Amino acid sequence: MIVIALDPPSSSSAYEWIIERVAALSDIVQGFKIGLPAIIRLGASKVGKIFRNYSGLLIADLKLADIGDIMALSVEILHEHGFNAVIAHSFIGFSQGLDLLSAKCRELNIKLITVVSMSHSGSTEYIDRHIYEFLGIAQRVKSWGIIAPATRLEILRYIRRNLGNDIKILSPGVGVQGMEPGMALCNGADYEIIGRAITYSQNFREAAFGIIERQKRKVVECKKLQWSF
Repeated sequence: MIVIALDPPSSSSAYEWIIERVAALSDIVQGFKIGLPAIIRLGASKVGKIFRNYSGLLIADLKLADIGDIMALSVEILHEHGFNAVIAHSFIGFSQGLDLLSAKCRELNIKLITVVSMSHSGSTEYIDRHIYEFLGIAQRVKSWGIIAPATRLEILRYIRRNLGNDIKILSPGVGVQGMEPGMALCNGADYEIIGRAITYSQNFREAAFGIIERQKRKVVECKKLQWSF
């Protein structure tokens, strides 16, 4: 299960760069995550035009972190342009923050994804110290999904044990950041978020198929190991 992170390099024509990859990949992956740089460069309206007839996950990765009223307004705009999921930080808290965002997401049928941990090493300095609290917030606001890193598998396993199976786990950090495809799926994730390992390849469709096959082999291998105990 793959969500493609679309982060066009500054040297590219962002519009053409995204169109090429969406055309090649939309029928073989489960969704796309549009990062803040691309949304700033193109605007939500132009991104929406690219995905006008797309029915999979379309995640606005703005990592919202503001008061609830402002985040709710942001989600209204994103909804107008076809986004069906949004990422927000957990550290802003529930009251007058994620509670209002969650209510707006439910009203508009937008999937709320909250950040519990991140894939870079700096996440251990503050965010990771509060994972258990952030999981509680995710459950309280009825997050559809959470962000948790493929780069630290012990965190993934801890989160899945404490979260149950009602909330999806989306894991960045596969490929360029170092984690092998399929390992996050083996350790509790529902989706692996993959960007440059596919989008910067010469043949992104071929690269995606290769990673899907590697995911399948790794998951089978993990199941065999589980059965052996």
